[in-house]
Amino acid sequence: MLTTLRILHLADIHLGMENYGRIDPTTGLSSRLGDFLKTLNLALDWALEHDVHLVLIAGDIFKNRDPSPTVQREFAKCIRKLSAAGLLTFILTGNHDVPNALQRANTVEIYSTLAIPNVTVAQKPGVHIVHTKAGDVQIVALPWLSRSYLMSTGDFRNLSQDDLNRELLDLIETFIDTSAANIDPSMPAILTAHASVQGAVFSTERDIMLGQDIVLPHSTIANPAFDYVAMGHIHKYQVLSGGRPPILYPGSLERIDFGEQNDKKGFVSVEIGPPDSSGVRPVNHEFHEVPARSFLTIKVNADTDFPTEAVLRRIEENEDSIKDAVVRLVIETTPEHLRDLRQDEIRRVLNSKEPSFGSVVTNSARAHRMRLGDHVVEQMNPRQALQIYLEDKSTPPDRIATLLKYYDKLNASLSETQVGVGD
Repeated sequence: MLTTLRILHLADIHLGMENYGRIDPTTGLSSRLGDFLKTLNLALDWALEHDVHLVLIAGDIFKNRDPSPTVQREFAKCIRKLSAAGLLTFILTGNHDVPNALQRANTVEIYSTLAIPNVTVAQKPGVHIVHTKAGDVQIVALPWLSRSYLMSTGDFRNLSQDDLNRELLDLIETFIDTSAANIDPSMPAILTAHASVQGAVFSTERDIMLGQDIVLPHSTIANPAFDYVAMGHIHKYQVLSGGRPPILYPGSLERIDFGEQNDKKGFVSVEIGPPDSSGVRPVNHEFHEVPARSFLTIKVNADTDFPTEAVLRRIEENEDSIKDAVVRLVIETTPEHLRDLRQDEIRRVLNSKEPSFGSVVTNSARAHRMRLGDHVVEQMNPRQALQIYLEDKSTPPDRIATLLKYYDKLNASLSETQVGVGD
């Protein structure tokens, strides 16, 4: 009897990321490890409570390729919980999970080596038939592929990096096309990949990415042979395609840096129904937000005769938001007032509000009106300021004309984009 397949799709767990953490004196562990484990277990408990058939983790389980034994132990507890409940877990390796050398073990290979029940690890491109309580499912798995993987498939030693990237992209596209052509229509088909896709939006997690991204064309993965495409690698939740197949990044479960402070964090639930009369399986998906640790930036203009008092007032105004958050206090002032800023007192008051982590950043700049020659910049529009700047730098007139022409084109293009968004 055909039934609806229920999937929990999550990615980019990054256990071991301890930025903005404090040591918990009762456990000796980072408070941020506690944050990441809390949201991970919330997601897995949701799967157990809602009779999910498959947990699909689309890469980057750990922060780096060498997680500590403690971090590995905590993730193993999660896997054991799912395995003991008979819930199938499919793990795809991401760029933070794979070693530099091809023959070295990756961070999750141990689950395959020990043949842990109900756990499948995909560390190479391949097609897997997994047996869930709702029936068999075919999963086309594309883990993170490094250039060392490409080098192992042939003699590419004399190629430039750009040529290597093209060869790697060709290899990926051929694999996906071939796999899609061989899909068995009697079973649900899922493509899962840890990669960047053309059109996806990043936050600022590029800072923690390892290596240079290969960007997959949208058309490569938007193959109607697949019922669902489960992506990982980008920390921002987004639906790249709501048609057939739906292409989703669930994002990460916790915030990594302040570039993600406004991003919602969570996981995606997916339901793939039995095929209709035309052979198409209906697919429904829903994003579930988790209570990730809040990140808060407070900006203060302390260019006054009493800069410390101005900062302390700003802290008091945000007292409710500060509690239990990772807080970044950015103070803008001038060198003249910087010497009157009592930073130790500011840090003491900030930490007394019990943020999860508090930091103070002070930016000082001499107050003056910027001038180019005899011209005051504040009195110009951007085009005039650019022209005066170029003239001040003795730029040849024909070069100035060319640069201004490109400025006008960029400005016109930006205006059209803003109009389109507003419409």
